[in-house]
Amino acid sequence: MSLFSHIRKSEQPIPLSKAILHTAIITCLGLMTGVLIKLLDIYTTNLGNIFSQVSVWIFLCTLISVYSNSAIRAAVNVFGFCMGMLLTYYITAEMTASVYSLTFVYGWTIFALFSPLMGFCVWYSKGKSWVSRIISIGIIIVMLVASIVLFDKIRVSDILFAVLTGFILFKK
Repeated sequence: MSLFSHIRKSEQPIPLSKAILHTAIITCLGLMTGVLIKLLDIYTTNLGNIFSQVSVWIFLCTLISVYSNSAIRAAVNVFGFCMGMLLTYYITAEMTASVYSLTFVYGWTIFALFSPLMGFCVWYSKGKSWVSRIISIGIIIVMLVASIVLFDKIRVSDILFAVLTGFILFKK
């Protein structure tokens, strides 16, 4: 996207076969993560609670985004990860007869559907302009505000993931 190239330039394009392979691997990681997280919800209390928080998913999607080789690749990769995770999470919930709310299904589906747009924008946070810094600060603020809005407070794990996200975003 030449329109935003002053913020961050795409890396050398990778061959289509390699791009498909990378996205397939990231989607498979999302699929495995969905099963793992549902099992943590069932069999643990603390880990299940931590991985139910938005800050974890913003951190993971930020990692995927900033290490993709272009904004478009970031959008595709984040979407594959989120949809894979969501799909297997609720399939595992059905297979284990776990209790879940349709409100959460709708909420996480909206999160996953907007993830390509967010992945696209987050990719620019590793650029070299003031816009990149604003995006980076915005990501951390959104993490913390989402914790308050969705869970009524900022937890220690939210702060930890905000710090880790800041480290990823601000390191050279």
